[in-house]
Amino acid sequence: MRPYFPALVPLYRPLEPYAWPIVRIAAGALLMPHGWQKLSGDMAVVAVNFAKAGLEPAYALAWYIACLEFFGGLLLAIGLLTRPVAVLVLAFMAMAVFQVHWPNGFFWTAKGYEYPLMWGLLALALAIRGAGPLSVDAWIGREV
Repeated sequence: MRPYFPALVPLYRPLEPYAWPIVRIAAGALLMPHGWQKLSGDMAVVAVNFAKAGLEPAYALAWYIACLEFFGGLLLAIGLLTRPVAVLVLAFMAMAVFQVHWPNGFFWTAKGYEYPLMWGLLALALAIRGAGPLSVDAWIGREV
């Protein structure tokens, strides 16, 4: 495929190997604060909010999601066990889309499913593609 701006090809080509790691690292790093917020706060409040959304057992699920977001985000960022973690995030986001946010419509500003849908699709891409060459999975030579 011919580029629209051929003069930029010398910039694109050397940076191309870093594109996927940037996506993977950013996804993991941006997921972690959501988990940290839950882990460092009052987990009972998080559980009450989960219960209000119909998510049961709320307290156990709140701990699971907090750990998935924080520790799973860390694993995604470093590229370790990328596919299994991405599948867990995908399942969590599918539940968030259909069980929690769907009735509010699409837009996130109205508490709709836009944001968890984006996260779910990103997790799907990570599950399909894996960690890539700049990852702990590649370093140890194993990938699920």
